[in-house]
Amino acid sequence: MTASDAAGKGTEIPATVPASTLPADTPAYDVVVVGFGIAGGCAALEAARAGARVLVLERAAVHGGTSAMSGGHFYLGAGTAVQRATGQEDSVEEMYKYLVATSKEPEHDKIRAYCEGSVEHFDWLEGLGFEFERSFYPEKAVIQPGTQGLMYTGNEKVWPYREQAKPAPRGHKVPVPGDTEGTKMVMDRLQDRLDEAGVQVRYETGVTNLVVDDAGAVVGVAWRSFEETGHVLADGVVVAAGGFVMNPAMVAEHTPKLAEKPFVLGSTYDDGLGIRLGVSVGAELKHMDEPFITAPFYPPSTLLTGIVVNREGRRFVAEDSYHSRTSQFATEQPGSAAYLVVDSEHVEYAKYPLVPLVDGYETVAELEEALELPAGSVQATLDRYNDHADRGEDPDFHKHPDWLASQRVGPWAVFDLTLGKAMYAGFTLGGMRTSVDGEVQRPDGSVVPGLYAAGACASNIAQDGKGYCSGTQLGEGSFFGRRAGLAAARTRVTTAPAG
Repeated sequence: MTASDAAGKGTEIPATVPASTLPADTPAYDVVVVGFGIAGGCAALEAARAGARVLVLERAAVHGGTSAMSGGHFYLGAGTAVQRATGQEDSVEEMYKYLVATSKEPEHDKIRAYCEGSVEHFDWLEGLGFEFERSFYPEKAVIQPGTQGLMYTGNEKVWPYREQAKPAPRGHKVPVPGDTEGTKMVMDRLQDRLDEAGVQVRYETGVTNLVVDDAGAVVGVAWRSFEETGHVLADGVVVAAGGFVMNPAMVAEHTPKLAEKPFVLGSTYDDGLGIRLGVSVGAELKHMDEPFITAPFYPPSTLLTGIVVNREGRRFVAEDSYHSRTSQFATEQPGSAAYLVVDSEHVEYAKYPLVPLVDGYETVAELEEALELPAGSVQATLDRYNDHADRGEDPDFHKHPDWLASQRVGPWAVFDLTLGKAMYAGFTLGGMRTSVDGEVQRPDGSVVPGLYAAGACASNIAQDGKGYCSGTQLGEGSFFGRRAGLAAARTRVTTAPAG
């Protein structure tokens, strides 16, 4: 099996193709985009609007990728039309401070650009042919149940972040009800705009290798469509081919927690090929060991008033955290085990529970014995929590006062957050190191000429599950996809022959 044949499987790094071996009549475009998800589509449109001749190569038979499967949250702020219409105050500086605080290794230039460009990007998205509803959903939920345009989708009101930046809701949902496929509407509009811009899209055509010149610059790609193969030259290549959650070998190597039990979120082609194409020309990879893993136990939001304990009967996280933050802490506990304990005055049951009910217990001692937790451990934790909750305090984890309520009235319900018991789902976050304009970078910070990356195969703002906010990947994928497309189009200008 050749490197090209194996490119879509395992951890093999595709071989590069020397440009000197290609025939003189090899087709050429100004910009080639690899993948037609949200990042690739936005890159292609901006490149075309900048005057470039653009070709998009998509392995699937339709546009959309994993993006089209998602509910449609875009993390945007700094005073969008929806924020203003619903009376939610926000600014560039507060959004910037929040994203810096929640990033594992904040890239300040990217965060600054994202925040300063957020309102313009909101307007650009609506310019595709839809509008976010000017409405606010105030409840604590994973996603708006209807078409409400705005809600809190991160840890903005969670300590310590609420003290580091003024909280504001930034989860903008497209006007499609439900928690899946909302982004498909956006992708359909994006396809229409690409058609109008004259972008050529070839479906069922996957890139297998990068073409490089003698100086190491990327100057094209090799492709395969069923049994047909070929090459295309380009001044700029934008790789937007998704993450690697569907590649068992890469998941086992980089994010073994995703390999254990969770249901993975991705499309067939999230196999890491785009990342491995970058490695073939020296790209540095970042945050490859950081997955997004979650099993939300809310809504109903009243469950947030309960306590989450580990096998030692101790709390370890503020229960009002965004669900992936709670879940990430839970999977780090002994045995990746955790339990939500709620008394009879605050328990409600989810319509479609991802975290199963273990049972109800008349006494806390019975609960401890049934779960094989240390005798007296949960009672001691409850006593301390309740005493402080009565005073509107939580000195241990600083849960927001909105969700503080003593849990004293039996029976007590227990929900199982343990990995393998709860229905965890996840995807990968790591990818190629890039500049603010999507230029792929080597370990020394130098760029690989002619190569750009955006979306789930690039490392930008979404870096780990503890700091993640719903809408970050669609937000940054579309935003930095646009910047990568513009930068690739500029490559055409700088490399065009004089005269």
